[in-house]
Amino acid sequence: MIRFMAFPVRRLNGLLMTAWLLLGVLLVGSTAHAQSGGAFMQRGEPNIAASLVAQTDRPAAGSTVTLAIVMKPKAGWHGYWGNPGDAGQGMQVDWDLPPDAGLTVGDFRYPVPDRLLIAGLMNHVYEHDYAVLVDLALPEGLAPGTVLPIRGTARWLACTDVICVPEQGEIATTLTIGDGATAAERRAAFDTFRAALPRPLDQQARYAQSGDMLSIAVPYPQAAPMGEPWFYAQTRDIVRYAAPQSARRAGDWLVIEVGLQDGATVPNDIAGVLAVSPGVALEIKAIPGAVPEGGERIALAPEGGATAASAEQQGLLPVLLILGGAFLGGLILNIMPCVFPILSLKAISLAKAGGEERQARREALAYTGGILLTCLALGALMLAIRAGGTQVGWAFQLQDPRVIAVLLMLMVAITLNLVGAFEIGTLSVGQARAGQGGQSGAFWTGALAAFVATPCTGPFMGAAMGAALVLPWPLALAVFAGLGLGLASPFIAIAWIPALRRLMPRPGAWMTRFRRIMAVPMGLTALALLWLLSRQLGTGGILLGLVLAAGVSVALMLLGRRQRAGVGVNWAFGGLAALLLGTAAIAAPSLVGSDRPAAGEGLVGEPFSEARLAALRAEKRPVFLYFTADWCLTCKVNEANAIDTDAARDAFDAGGVAVMVGDWTNADPAISRFLEAHGRSGVPLYLFYAPGAQAPQVLPQVLTSGTLTALVAD
Repeated sequence: MIRFMAFPVRRLNGLLMTAWLLLGVLLVGSTAHAQSGGAFMQRGEPNIAASLVAQTDRPAAGSTVTLAIVMKPKAGWHGYWGNPGDAGQGMQVDWDLPPDAGLTVGDFRYPVPDRLLIAGLMNHVYEHDYAVLVDLALPEGLAPGTVLPIRGTARWLACTDVICVPEQGEIATTLTIGDGATAAERRAAFDTFRAALPRPLDQQARYAQSGDMLSIAVPYPQAAPMGEPWFYAQTRDIVRYAAPQSARRAGDWLVIEVGLQDGATVPNDIAGVLAVSPGVALEIKAIPGAVPEGGERIALAPEGGATAASAEQQGLLPVLLILGGAFLGGLILNIMPCVFPILSLKAISLAKAGGEERQARREALAYTGGILLTCLALGALMLAIRAGGTQVGWAFQLQDPRVIAVLLMLMVAITLNLVGAFEIGTLSVGQARAGQGGQSGAFWTGALAAFVATPCTGPFMGAAMGAALVLPWPLALAVFAGLGLGLASPFIAIAWIPALRRLMPRPGAWMTRFRRIMAVPMGLTALALLWLLSRQLGTGGILLGLVLAAGVSVALMLLGRRQRAGVGVNWAFGGLAALLLGTAAIAAPSLVGSDRPAAGEGLVGEPFSEARLAALRAEKRPVFLYFTADWCLTCKVNEANAIDTDAARDAFDAGGVAVMVGDWTNADPAISRFLEAHGRSGVPLYLFYAPGAQAPQVLPQVLTSGTLTALVAD
């Protein structure tokens, strides 16, 4: 095929390109399935080699195994995306599976393509090695050792800028029913394949048509970095692929404007991939709806081609702002109500900072290390869970009653330690050595502080954590690390700035009395966790919590008695008690019959649902929507001091404001999706929808009744 010059009539270009492609198919022979070769190439080695690889060769019965069709183009050749654009052809496979085995093959999942503009025609291509993934579902009941040959005839189009050749090849692999084990090399390869896929965005995108233009609004945090976005339409024959696209940011929405094909009928939903920046792409589905007006325009390179310089200029500053927001959020978290559960630990750590300089610095570094490790571990675990398809947000650990049960036992143990019921010499459970010094105790104090105190979001932190959900994983982990550094920064400052350290009282005998006093808030925290178990499991949760607390108390008081008598510790008995209590805390919540309160019960407002919110807004009613959780102390303080007050109720009644509440105490994917759509990954979040407004007003994360009454007064 001769490379075309640009003709003035686009449709003629499309017809000519299509004609040449069809001619290439016809010239290779008269067989039913087109073969590689003919007038354009010698028969033999294909220009794009294809092979079939399974993530595991020994999948378990009843599981789903991912297959990869690995494509390796020769230099100068390219293959095509599922929707090839103005010309080209995606892959097709005729599968030959074992009969009566009950195997089911899913849809193809393509990596994000590149753009190739030839003679005014836009092609969606791959000019490098790539892998198309497909899931193979195996039925239950297959006997171990069953051999499953997986075969298929794959067809694809291989092109250069000058010629196109239809090719085909046999792809095959053999599976044996086994234990599902995956070799490390194979796992790493499939991790790479999946990293090239667009991320499914389960928030709802919207589109609006105006003449021959289509505006697509996609939820995307305002603070998240932006390169030069481009929309690849999976729905065919709708958009003009080669037409320039424009983009703008309107709050937490990214709006892409694309041209429509002549005479195109826009369907009810439009699917596609939005490439936001290098390494970040979102798989979206848009339905008709309101698209935000205005916003900041994003400069795009000619014909949508990205440049390294512009990507760096567009993306570097937002990333720095996000990292700064995470650091400031962690710093402010030190004075937020969320830190109440670990008030005792922080107070004792501050008291110790007034001691010898070298020791204070060592303990500050250990404390920081504990915080950083925990923040990174929680962040990595959250990203891994989300990558597996489960919708979770920041603080997911406190939505699990098993975690609450373990924390309850830990808080009871710390309380008993603070009042002197027992001592632990070289061992540490996060606080045992807080009054005695030592890097070990400081490290675990930091780890526990991060685990318990970070779930609530404070100023600056909400936007940063929301943006982390759409960043590449190295940058996302940097955001979590920034949060940890902010949380630890007061202790680092006290350890390294002599003037601050001189303000701290010198350690002495008073610290023993201080420890006893600090046992009070820690004991209150244990009671709060017991209440939280009741909210998550009902009355069975209260009984479970009391049994666990009693078991820990008896075991540790017996330990303290032996210590005071100068008798050695019975490690066998202690280990058995710890094993039994730990097993009970982890296993019992799933066995306890749950009569927990309904979501939102006891809170001001009707339970949240997107359908009800849309209905209220359609009625032009003002809406105050807030998201809370029983484990979020900042939320509870705001509810007591601002939301559940006579002043707020009277103002809302007078203004006809509808109040809705999203209770995130237990995992709720609908709330998780809604939070992420508004650039948040956790609670609290407070929104006010004025009648007729396109987007809600985001309220501060620390409320007063005056803040709420002013909404109606305005």
